[in-house]
Amino acid sequence: MGKRWMLVVAGALVVGIWSARGHEQPATPEAAVSAAPKPTPAPRSTPKPKPTAGNWYDDYDPAHFAVQVRKSAKKAGVNPQLLMAILYNEDYKPHTPELERSWQRIKPDASFGIANMHRAAFDQTKRDRFPKRQWEELPDHPDLAIEAAAWHLHDLANRIPGNRESKYTDDELLALGYNAGAGNLRAFARGARPGAQAQSYLDKLHANWSKSASALNS
Repeated sequence: MGKRWMLVVAGALVVGIWSARGHEQPATPEAAVSAAPKPTPAPRSTPKPKPTAGNWYDDYDPAHFAVQVRKSAKKAGVNPQLLMAILYNEDYKPHTPELERSWQRIKPDASFGIANMHRAAFDQTKRDRFPKRQWEELPDHPDLAIEAAAWHLHDLANRIPGNRESKYTDDELLALGYNAGAGNLRAFARGARPGAQAQSYLDKLHANWSKSASALNS
């Protein structure tokens, strides 16, 4: 009687286990896919807004001043692409006004503004044009810096000698003069070779030339 009872119980257990397995459904590929977490889409990148008048030095790019460059270049009678290329050439340091003034306290003969103009050049340029404006304003007023640079190039153009022996174009001579001064401009026009610093400035001008055209046309 005991053995028969144990056989009955064992048989019931086997039937129960088989029945339980019969109700399990194997996972289908579709179920596996639907159960997998969906990938999170990458956030869309939003374009940076152009700097406003109050924070133009944030994410500074000379291209943001294409309108002012065209206007000042036309008024001064100089090539706007040259003026824009010079702004790119001079974009080698931060132009935050506070930083420029801090550096000027350490180095009093430092240049000011996005065109990196020295005091003597600005004072000569402003005569009969904007005589009431001051060199100290340049860090805060990029429009003034652009206008002053355009007129400075205009004045340098009047210093190019008629008898030239160099291979440089007028724009190249003006860029060299902007960097090295009017005296050196005349020397370069008559065949003198630029030094390492002036040649580097000219090389940068060539590298920035096509970018400047694109900036003016954007």
